[in-house]
Amino acid sequence: MASARQVFRRNFFRAAMLYTALIGIAWCALFPIMWALSGSLKKEGEISLPKLLPADPQWSNYGEVFRLMPFWRMFFNTMLYAGCVTAGQVFFCSLAGYAFARLHFRGRDTLFVLYLGTLMVPLTVTVIPQFIVMRTLGWVDTPWAMIVPGLFGSAFGTYLMRQFFRALPTDLEEAAILDGCTPWQIYWRILLPQTKPAIAVLAVLTWVNVWNDFLWPLVMIQRQTIATLNLGLVWMQGQYVSRWPVLMAASILILLPLVLVYAIAQRAFVRGIAVTGFGGR
Repeated sequence: MASARQVFRRNFFRAAMLYTALIGIAWCALFPIMWALSGSLKKEGEISLPKLLPADPQWSNYGEVFRLMPFWRMFFNTMLYAGCVTAGQVFFCSLAGYAFARLHFRGRDTLFVLYLGTLMVPLTVTVIPQFIVMRTLGWVDTPWAMIVPGLFGSAFGTYLMRQFFRALPTDLEEAAILDGCTPWQIYWRILLPQTKPAIAVLAVLTWVNVWNDFLWPLVMIQRQTIATLNLGLVWMQGQYVSRWPVLMAASILILLPLVLVYAIAQRAFVRGIAVTGFGGR
């Protein structure tokens, strides 16, 4: 009886410590968002006061966002860029992942390792070469500069899809070969439909990256008509530097689509992370 009581106390103590640590981590992650939400409802004089709840919520701050910046135009631009890049990443990364996982050709593993090596190159290093290419093509300050560079896949996305393709049973592919399917038909009709969890992970991560991207739009875009929401937020901060409640309201509005996307794809996202296995096979 004493031993069982000690085991219970030990397990209870471990569970309490674990949940306390998780609550602390969650609080550290959520507190900035809660503070921004609270600040978006405050008056100018309250923004620096150390209190979370505003005395008199100012919902008009959200209306000011739409008055000070072309929110819906920038929202459409950001949706367009994120949607196009996400579709291209899913298609080309899945195609490359299938090739590296299922097709046998000379130098496959070496090429894959070299491709993964590009993950060690900081993105800021490639900004100037990409800008020169865009200027040569005449795409500076056009939507093409926001879509084309990220359209044709990435090393991380290819690795993610490769790992998932490798986890699929070979019986599916062998049966398709016996039925006379070509490699393209095996990829498109047999294996790709089985990779929906990995596609959800790649789509959500790509969407979030494009939605939150600031450096590339800052370099490539000067016109307000094709600007993204992040650029609009920065431009509004430059003109109205003291209107922090309005800036926080704009930040909350920009954050809401990301929360909605993750809420919709949450199950598939978590399952894709669990099934893919970043450790490899």
